Amino acid sequence: MELFLDLYGFLSVVLKAGALASRSALVGGVLTLLLVTAPVARLLPAHQAEVASRITFRAVRVSGWATLGFTGLSLALGLLALSGAMDLPISSALGAQFVVSGFAVLGAALLLMLLVPRGDFGGGRGWALLALSLLLLAAAVGGSHAMARPEGRGYLVLSTYLHQLGAALWLGGLPVLLLALRADWPAAVAQTIGRRYSRQAAVGVGLILLGLLGYWRGYIVAPDALYGTAYGAMAATKGFLTLFLLGLGLANWVLLHRLSRAGAPEAWLPRLRRFVECEVIAGLAVFGIAASLTSVPPSVDLPDDRATWAEVTERFTPTWPRLQSPDRQDLGIPDLQARLDAEWRERQESARPQAFIPGEGFLPPRNAFDMAWSEYNHHMAGFVVLLVGIAALLDRSGRFPWARHWPLLYLLLALFLLIRSDPESWPMGDIPLLESLRDPEVLQHKLLSLLVVAFAVSEWMVRLRGRSGAASYVFPLAMVVGGFLLLTHSHAIGNIKEALLVELSHLPLGALAVIAGCARWVELRGGAVAARADGSVVPAREALWAGWVWPACMIGISMLLIFYREA
Repeated sequence: MELFLDLYGFLSVVLKAGALASRSALVGGVLTLLLVTAPVARLLPAHQAEVASRITFRAVRVSGWATLGFTGLSLALGLLALSGAMDLPISSALGAQFVVSGFAVLGAALLLMLLVPRGDFGGGRGWALLALSLLLLAAAVGGSHAMARPEGRGYLVLSTYLHQLGAALWLGGLPVLLLALRADWPAAVAQTIGRRYSRQAAVGVGLILLGLLGYWRGYIVAPDALYGTAYGAMAATKGFLTLFLLGLGLANWVLLHRLSRAGAPEAWLPRLRRFVECEVIAGLAVFGIAASLTSVPPSVDLPDDRATWAEVTERFTPTWPRLQSPDRQDLGIPDLQARLDAEWRERQESARPQAFIPGEGFLPPRNAFDMAWSEYNHHMAGFVVLLVGIAALLDRSGRFPWARHWPLLYLLLALFLLIRSDPESWPMGDIPLLESLRDPEVLQHKLLSLLVVAFAVSEWMVRLRGRSGAASYVFPLAMVVGGFLLLTHSHAIGNIKEALLVELSHLPLGALAVIAGCARWVELRGGAVAARADGSVVPAREALWAGWVWPACMIGISMLLIFYREA
């Protein structure tokens, strides 16, 4: 139970992100069925109408099972945490608000899956599907921050409902749209579905903006909360990625409503597919931030001890990077352990006290040497990432064949992170590996190291053998997953303001990683759309500029790391 409670925070955010994304896809799939595919299917021949029904059912079925899985696991995790923390029997914890909300979501999702199988979606069945979808969202809102507010609960509940409904209409409908764009039918059908969906998505964006107005009034209130609190900073990062999504959506709208009128389908349809795929990928990152927001108190609840603008600008003012690491024995935990050992030897006690035990519930000691150690780690990692970005740009130019081996630099970074990211744990410290994984921060560091190794090896093999096969997509997906981990990353630092200042540096790192992953995805997907007479391939236009965007993002990440400060 102690190990479970240690990892609860990290696991709960991941499961909540999965539940939020899958729930939006389930509701969005049903609404897209009612508003887009079913009306279009009535105008199509029987075999094409069958395709429309099949793709919608597939999207709803997958998202429905995912909703049941993620919501059930999240509910079970919360029940165990509540029971363990409060020393309550499970039966007594079943009356908690989040439990009632979770079971209501499970019931509505199950009914939707039973009602959606292919058939006539008009009349009573259509109204029943609509009612169940709206009921499912209402049940989810019942377990949100809004229901726990003592003041302003009414407009916050309404804002949350509108916000989640908008996300379902826009982001939740993307899987159905993507399947429709890939279906084996005339491009005109895909175009019709895409245009109807774009109107649905526009309504969704409007509802999201309406919900944000309520969030601002109830949770943030003042502009200084956007940089002075963790909730505000995460909300601002979510807004930035949402703007990125809106840019992709605008490109899709132009393709559907303008370029498709004058161009052949083979000219605009593949590009549309690639942009929708990026929308799905970036949308998952946005859902991750939304889930992470539930783990921190709203800005309005932290009126004191906020970071000031002067403190933020001072922290982000570039200084000469740290090129020399402090000695490990000077860090907070080894230094405290050495003093405890000296006292123990003097008293000759039977039990040797430990300076820090992962999962004990107390924050590890930190001193100025710990900050210097962390700064050194970030700076050295930044230099490696800078070399990666420069080498990738050189490789992109095609003039330096040796530069294609740039992924191997990431192996140095992975080794560096594995050894130095947690000096109190294996392999540098005295705490064994398995025991150290009880600390969510250590666990996330080890996962990031594994991700770096995975995409370094796979991308190097791709560079040697050419861009073909599933291995080529490991790099962009690993970048997005790494960005997701950074966006949900938490630090065990006692000073709330200090924790925020550290978080302010990690949020832009995560956002740039997501954008870099999306750009690399576009480059791969559009890497060969035509062939010249000599047999060479012609990349799509967006693949050409995407090939320059993601190395530029890597250089941006390196600058944030090189000039990272903790004091």
